[in-house]
Amino acid sequence: MNEPTSRVRVAVVFGGRSDEHSISCATAAGVLAAIDHDRFEVVPIGITRTGRWVVAADDPQRWAIAEGGAVPEVTVGESAAVAIPLGDSPRDLVVSTAGEVPVALGAVDVVLPLLHGPFGEDGTVQGLFELAGLPYVGSGVLASAAGMDKHYMKVVLAAAGLPVGPYEVITPRQWRVDRADALERVAGLGWPVFVKPARAGSSIGITRVEGPDGLEAAVEQAQRHDPKVIVEAAIAGRELECAVLEGHGDDPPRTTLPGEIVVTDTGHGFYDYEAKYFDADGVTLAWPASVPAEVASELRELAAATFDALGCEGLGRVDFFYTPAGELIVNEINTMPGFTPFSMYPMMWQRSGLAYPDLITELIELALERPTGLR
Repeated sequence: MNEPTSRVRVAVVFGGRSDEHSISCATAAGVLAAIDHDRFEVVPIGITRTGRWVVAADDPQRWAIAEGGAVPEVTVGESAAVAIPLGDSPRDLVVSTAGEVPVALGAVDVVLPLLHGPFGEDGTVQGLFELAGLPYVGSGVLASAAGMDKHYMKVVLAAAGLPVGPYEVITPRQWRVDRADALERVAGLGWPVFVKPARAGSSIGITRVEGPDGLEAAVEQAQRHDPKVIVEAAIAGRELECAVLEGHGDDPPRTTLPGEIVVTDTGHGFYDYEAKYFDADGVTLAWPASVPAEVASELRELAAATFDALGCEGLGRVDFFYTPAGELIVNEINTMPGFTPFSMYPMMWQRSGLAYPDLITELIELALERPTGLR
């Protein structure tokens, strides 16, 4: 009789220091509830808003967004602090409690980082896992960093010949030294424009500006989340999305048919933070999107090309504008898209035949196939 195979030990890391802390917790709630516990032993690790790593509760309800909009948060009081030893071996996590001798939590085989925004989705934590020699789900350091920074993402995509919209960047120094020039450059885009933190997600800190009178306030609002600001020209058209999944071995990236975000609540001027996470009735996903077959095919090719241009791994969601003239423009790629069961990325794969638990398994298996270090 064969001995039972030991389960793969997965560290599920969530929370973090960014403004998307609670969204990351909600993502973890979905994953903890759906992961195949027969195949994987889960080690939940939360990161507080101050950056402390702690052993977290393996309780999906603890991390879900509650009815009424109450949001979850990792706190210092969750449990003992966690440290990751650097170097290729051993992979034992260490936990410590004040006044007690640190103890080994045990080795983990792979990390599933469910972190959104700076200090998690931007290459920083990926660099930590590389230094620790720990396989992890998702893109590496460079792809994560470039994918998080909307400025450099557009630079890379344009250099690869992919279509991006007009934009201007305002650095903190430019805003301090020559504000008039920054405002003049933005005015050259025409109106309206979207003012955004350059390195944030979940539509946090974004303002639609109809004319010059509201521009300075919008820039300062974005700077509350990131000192670097990007201003994008408004593009008339439909918002389409495509989910991308890394291929195995040398296989090309896999893509879904495009979906379309439909904002049915006119109270939202665009697909903002409230519409994404707190108004499920005001937003729907039309899948597959009602577009000609040749447009769907071109969009999928562009999504895979975007994924490859940045050197992405694991997963990505590519967002497009589809203009009345029939043009497809890449808006952005998310290297760690929203991943609750009701997020657009898992929903598109679910409707393509890959169920949410199986998608989690697929991502973990892809991570285990990949070495750390230069590749």
